[in-house]
Amino acid sequence: MGTQEKKNVHWPLIEDLHVFLTIARCTTFARAAAELGLSPSYISKRIGILEKRLETRLFFRNNRTMRLTAEGERALVGAMNVIASMDAFVSDLAAWRESVTGVVNVSCSFGFGLTHISDAISELASLYPELQIKLMLSDQEVDLVEEGIDIEIRIGDDIKDLYIAKLLFENRRILCASADYLKSAGVPETLNDLKMHRCLIIQERNTPFALWSLTDGTDITQVHVNNQLSSNSGGVVLNWALKGHGIALRSMWDVQKHLDSGELVHILPDWYQNANIWAVYATRPSGSARLKVCIDFLVNYFQVNPPRHL
Repeated sequence: MGTQEKKNVHWPLIEDLHVFLTIARCTTFARAAAELGLSPSYISKRIGILEKRLETRLFFRNNRTMRLTAEGERALVGAMNVIASMDAFVSDLAAWRESVTGVVNVSCSFGFGLTHISDAISELASLYPELQIKLMLSDQEVDLVEEGIDIEIRIGDDIKDLYIAKLLFENRRILCASADYLKSAGVPETLNDLKMHRCLIIQERNTPFALWSLTDGTDITQVHVNNQLSSNSGGVVLNWALKGHGIALRSMWDVQKHLDSGELVHILPDWYQNANIWAVYATRPSGSARLKVCIDFLVNYFQVNPPRHL
């Protein structure tokens, strides 16, 4: 091949170095075996393997005494350095995993991000000042892995199987319209009546356009609706509903205050769309302290501060 093959290196096992150090400290195989909770024959076997890998004799033994050889004395220093380095490596890794520092990329839709997640992130940042939190708002579907998103706050239960999800709180989308619109156009009494009304459409992610999937808790019905106005912004659609342009399908967290004030009226209350709020992530939080802290915080935050809904 034109190049010299490298000799295979058989590194000694960390466990064998630990056995070696214990024997050197205890001065006998029997005492070392008792401390390690192993049999003398087993640690003798491990030392034999270690000597073979190091190609040197570590101990001089006869019936009356046991001591380190000159090579063993030198190996003892090296083994202590290796064990110390391994301890430092493991400790540093554990400290890194347990530290709540670094960058956390969070994604959310504009509407929920502005009204609720921004306040949650504000409180999270105050609790953990070493975190660098980036909140990105978008109503487009995101790829967590390709876009480097640590946590997506997702509205709706259409979550890919490859992702992990934690429920933040339960939510529904309901049908609503302004009192002025209903006074002029009439109040729909059945789902079929929706076809006779102007409906305000929001194109969210990859959902079919002008097709509302509604449930009464038992049956699921697909309703094709007519529209004059549509937008990719939930805030715009809500504004149109308040101005009397038609019927909207919006989340309870978004419209509750307008229902309370009478600006909007809840219609066909038996029918709704499940749109729970989830924290979605691609990797298990047990491998990252900052990810686990953020997810646990969001779950607790919305238990204490649930968005107002019926």
